[in-house]
Amino acid sequence: MKYVRMPIEIESPEQMGYDSIQYNLTESSFRDARLSDLDIDVKSLLLCYGDHLGLRELREWLAHEEKVRPDDVCLTVGAASALFIVSTSLLKKGDRLLVLRPNYATNIETPRAIGAEIDFMDLKFEDGFRVDVDRLISMIRPETKLVSITTPHNPTGVVIPPADVARIAKATGDRGITLLVDETYREMNFNGVPPSACLLGKHVVSVSSLSKTYGLPGIRMGWLINQDPKLMELFLAAKEQIFITGSIVDETIALRYLENRAKHVKPILAKIREHFEITKKWIEAEPRLEWVEPSGGVVCFPRIKDPKKVSVDKFYEILGGKMKAYVGPGHWFEQDRRYMRIGYGWPTTEELRGGLAAVSQALREAEI
Repeated sequence: MKYVRMPIEIESPEQMGYDSIQYNLTESSFRDARLSDLDIDVKSLLLCYGDHLGLRELREWLAHEEKVRPDDVCLTVGAASALFIVSTSLLKKGDRLLVLRPNYATNIETPRAIGAEIDFMDLKFEDGFRVDVDRLISMIRPETKLVSITTPHNPTGVVIPPADVARIAKATGDRGITLLVDETYREMNFNGVPPSACLLGKHVVSVSSLSKTYGLPGIRMGWLINQDPKLMELFLAAKEQIFITGSIVDETIALRYLENRAKHVKPILAKIREHFEITKKWIEAEPRLEWVEPSGGVVCFPRIKDPKKVSVDKFYEILGGKMKAYVGPGHWFEQDRRYMRIGYGWPTTEELRGGLAAVSQALREAEI
């Protein structure tokens, strides 16, 4: 494999230094929780190798939620390793992948590192970043091995309607193609949580984690779900060769957290909705930006309306240098830099308002 560092990681806040950023609008998750806030005690935990599929009790909890068997669930080190496992298990050099773009970088860069041939379905601002299912199906080739979609979508926040996901699942199933559905933001769907795509067929692999909705990226807890025992055996073999098993500490914290999920999720979703409304009112009043309104998640992907009237390079220079504010520039997602990902779930309310005001000021000062 030919590994290349991704701009989204090289330029991430944790690499740049959080103390150098006053207004962090780059994060794609809810605000990070502290272990002390969770009231979870792991001091007596035996630090042994765990079940290779992952902590049985946690898999049982997830299986009950998703209406599958515990052995259909494989716990992973965040969703990123689940995506890595799927790509490296199912693709080899020269195999074809059909994937949405823009996208979370790992969904593209891991197949690229393998040497897979990638067909991109480019989502367009002018189409509302909508996934045209008929077009997607028409792009499937006889040699396509994997189709990869994300809903709610990162970085746009657009949701693929469940009926459209079902159509894609049927089309891939009829052709004997594996469908990967990145569902990391599913619980943040503004119109209610749809059933997991893994229920749509044994060829469908669903991936998710505790990082985004719950603000727990530090425990590195993700999973993949699939109802085909042969595929799961393959994924387990990959997991064992990469890291054998997950952290028993992380898995135990995740279980204890989810056992009290109802207590945690209501205030989280309320805060996300509050911050979404703040962001919506701001962007509707900001004459230099336009967006496709998100339907889920905690990110949006607005763009500078007229790059002939605003210097894009000067905007980023002023925003980061003078205003100490940080957004995710379009090149993180292989898009023009006039686009920017703004994360509205991670900042405090005060930081969000300050960061959005900083974006507006940088746009004004970058006018040509």
